[in-house]
Amino acid sequence: MSEIQAVVIGENRFPFHRLERIGPSLRRAIDVEGIAVDLTTDRDELCDLIGYDVLIDYTTDSTFTDEQRSGLLSFVENGGGYVGVHCAADLTTVVEGAREEPVPDLRALLGGHFLTHPEQGTFDVNVVDSHHPVSAGLDGFTVWDEPYAVAHDDVRVLARMDHPENGDMPVAWVKPYGDGRVFYCSLGHGKPAFATDGVRSLLVRGIRWAGNE
Repeated sequence: MSEIQAVVIGENRFPFHRLERIGPSLRRAIDVEGIAVDLTTDRDELCDLIGYDVLIDYTTDSTFTDEQRSGLLSFVENGGGYVGVHCAADLTTVVEGAREEPVPDLRALLGGHFLTHPEQGTFDVNVVDSHHPVSAGLDGFTVWDEPYAVAHDDVRVLARMDHPENGDMPVAWVKPYGDGRVFYCSLGHGKPAFATDGVRSLLVRGIRWAGNE
């Protein structure tokens, strides 16, 4: 079994999603045998992802240059894996404020986008697809996290939340994109989420599946 080479792209522009704060917890959650993890805030890394099997997106600001966006999309379309974590679904936020609509080509890649969220709290996550490799054999779990309400397309939903304000809402899904594989998990706002076994299992399995393991 070959080792999956993964790179996390993040940023330090927004207080609650700074990679310098979240990165160590995210790395510990996914840095298991068979997965090698690099972390970067250099968006130009997206222009040339040769050597990586999986791109893990933990960005909030949806501003990318044409070259950066093209590099990301072509990487996945040509067979690379894309794993979006939590704020990766925020496709309207930019440093200057917010877009009216999500970035269309990134929305098409992810298969959905962030709408809003209530305050952080404890909620249940239920596994609803027992046949996909990412979720097969996983049990539901309880997590303290920032619960995202999301819009989504015809994706294959693997897990859903049961939340008093968001209601029944997807938290993890998969979809194809060209020859590549896309996995998204809306969980992962902070250290408590990344320390939760259920979240770690979803992320590790999602990375392995996206990397065609």
